[in-house]
Amino acid sequence: MLLSMMRKHAKSWLIKVLIGIIALVFVFYFGYSFTAKKGLKVAYVNGEMISRMEYQKAYWDLLEALRRQYKDVWNDNLIKVFDLKNRALDNLINQKLISQEARKIGLDITESEIQQAIMDYPAFQINGQFDIRRYKGLLSQNHMKPEDFEETMAKELLDGKLQQFLLTLMPVTDQEVLEYYTYTNEKIKINLVQFKPEKFKKAIEPDQASLETFFKENREGYRVPEKVKLAYLLIDPDTFKDKVEIKDREIEEYYEYNTDTFLQPKEVKARHILFKLNQGAGEAEEKEVKEKATKVLEEARKGNDFATLAKKYSEGPTKSEGGDLGYFTAGRMVKPFEDTAFKMKKGEISDLVQTRFGYHIIKVEDVKEARTKALDEVRDQISKILLKTGSAELAHEYALSLIDQMPYDADLAEYTAERELKAKYTGDFSQDQRIPGIGGDDKLRKSLFSLRKGETSELLELKGKFYIFQVADRKESYLPEMAEVTDKLKDDYIAYRSVEEAKTAAESYLTALKEGKAWDELAKEKNLESEDTEFFTRRGPVPKIGRAPDLLETAFSLNRNKRYPDTIFKNEKGAFVIRWEASEGIDESKYQEEKDKYRFSLMQTKHRRAFQVWVDSLKKKAEIEIVSPVTER
Repeated sequence: MLLSMMRKHAKSWLIKVLIGIIALVFVFYFGYSFTAKKGLKVAYVNGEMISRMEYQKAYWDLLEALRRQYKDVWNDNLIKVFDLKNRALDNLINQKLISQEARKIGLDITESEIQQAIMDYPAFQINGQFDIRRYKGLLSQNHMKPEDFEETMAKELLDGKLQQFLLTLMPVTDQEVLEYYTYTNEKIKINLVQFKPEKFKKAIEPDQASLETFFKENREGYRVPEKVKLAYLLIDPDTFKDKVEIKDREIEEYYEYNTDTFLQPKEVKARHILFKLNQGAGEAEEKEVKEKATKVLEEARKGNDFATLAKKYSEGPTKSEGGDLGYFTAGRMVKPFEDTAFKMKKGEISDLVQTRFGYHIIKVEDVKEARTKALDEVRDQISKILLKTGSAELAHEYALSLIDQMPYDADLAEYTAERELKAKYTGDFSQDQRIPGIGGDDKLRKSLFSLRKGETSELLELKGKFYIFQVADRKESYLPEMAEVTDKLKDDYIAYRSVEEAKTAAESYLTALKEGKAWDELAKEKNLESEDTEFFTRRGPVPKIGRAPDLLETAFSLNRNKRYPDTIFKNEKGAFVIRWEASEGIDESKYQEEKDKYRFSLMQTKHRRAFQVWVDSLKKKAEIEIVSPVTER
């Protein structure tokens, strides 16, 4: 890698020449291209120019956002994977169109609004405060003048104002909120009969012609995906622990600088007796529960054993333990309960405390006031922390030295062998498979898949360990010949045919029902078992069937007058015939509680879709000319 080569040969005459050449390139690129007429222009939108400076800011904003998202697994090859250059230009074109429309309706931005936005910009802040030197420094690094950046900020603020203006013209009505809430929360219950494919498999004997036809029709489904094989070196900090020396002074300094982390918050040890009260309970029920709780409270205050009372009367999960909740800190209990318990003294019994669970009687058995643990109490804890950080630092420094000294075209296995280290290899894996022996997430796989064969990653940290990866082999995606997938093909064909047979049987069953056959009678006649589901909403899976968006919509379209759907439903589990059983409307009181939350959600969805439709319509009518294609740069 070029960076590694430059680090390795930093003092050589060759690198000095290279640095000189790079400097000249920067002078010409950022000098000439920023002053030359053509270099300044990227595109025109309805006659209005997009400058190279505007484009660079949009590009760097996107790049930095992705770098933050990918953190330690970022590499510059991902710029092509995400098509960042074109995405940045497309965003700018949209921005121009929006700004033009804002001017048409007379929206404007004041200087004070621009200044405030810049001061609030996170990249220009240090410890939450705007820093003028950081502001100028970052602009200088990106070859931008303050006036150019401020102009860009003004356009972004103007876009925001326009969005607010347009969206005020699209209010969300109470009726829309009610319909949205009803759609999300109404429930139905169905009865179903399942036709399982397993019952049909034994009767299916595939012949060669059928297999060939099935393979031709589904060949793309047998495509072998692109795969890579990685060589990698693992540097484990645990192997450096014996090299870490922890001195008493270091422990003391860590304690002094991190005193807040050793704060022991206030703890309360309590028991409680719970008298449950269902949400939405009527006055009579609430009165009855409260009277029962009051009588038990009187017994507790007379000196009767609290634990015994809890075992006898409590309706909470800790009843068998005499209501014992143990020690707890703030934030562990519901607020009314916590507020009361933390105001009480040891041995006190509370008045009745009402929470969403019902009425509680609380007895505080002990109180541990907040304090900072002494150094001697946490010395071992600090030692472990320093040992872990110290070994990680040594491992990191060692790993960096390896990657810095590694020639850019070196074979990782050979390079590590020369240093009496051993590189390991993963098996072949595709981008949607876990990395054998390593795991990792989608971001890591995407990052490694963007490397070319023989290319080496930067130093990556995964779960506290350090890795250097190199693509040892890359196998392109291809369509296999039938002989390569014979066993799987046969299994797939039998599975497909058995589902089709199940579907045919289910369709015949549904036809009989529509012709007047009774549900229970037909199930008994066909030796099938009908099952009732519990009530369910559109938000989750269909009970006993699983995720089935199409079936959900079909099921919710049924009612007392039309109990059967027009078609059966089929998935990998088999074929299903369903019958509507009952519907359940929304809980009106719960709707009133959650109405504002649903209004906000609906408003965001509605506005986002409407705004995108509006921008797309502007784009269709606009005159857009690309002067300097960004893919060339």
